[in-house]
Amino acid sequence: MGIRNFGDHAANERTLLSWIRSGIAVMAFGFLVEKFTIFLSYIGAALHQQQRFRSSVSAQAVGLALVALGLAAIASATYRYRVRGLTIDAEAMSTAGRSRTAVGLGIGLTLIGIFLFVYLAVGL
Repeated sequence: MGIRNFGDHAANERTLLSWIRSGIAVMAFGFLVEKFTIFLSYIGAALHQQQRFRSSVSAQAVGLALVALGLAAIASATYRYRVRGLTIDAEAMSTAGRSRTAVGLGIGLTLIGIFLFVYLAVGL
């Protein structure tokens, strides 16, 4: 006896795991962006430089935004996994619908990426 609609459930689970990996990667990058100035301070102290690096408000905001987007990606993926799992097992046919969450997360990441690019290029 097998699992009903196993292929669909397996694909749904793979999608969830992919979103979770992506969310963790975005959160890790956000942590790196926010804490990179600490690394620069330690390097400056080790090299006995007079100039100390201070944490930038822009870097902190971008780092926190990336962590929040990563959390949002994981939360929305978990919700979608549950809803799709119930839809797969339903007897009635239903439409897949559009993923506004994925588009919103993509737009958010794009805007943060543009800000990071400008921040690094211009040095806000």
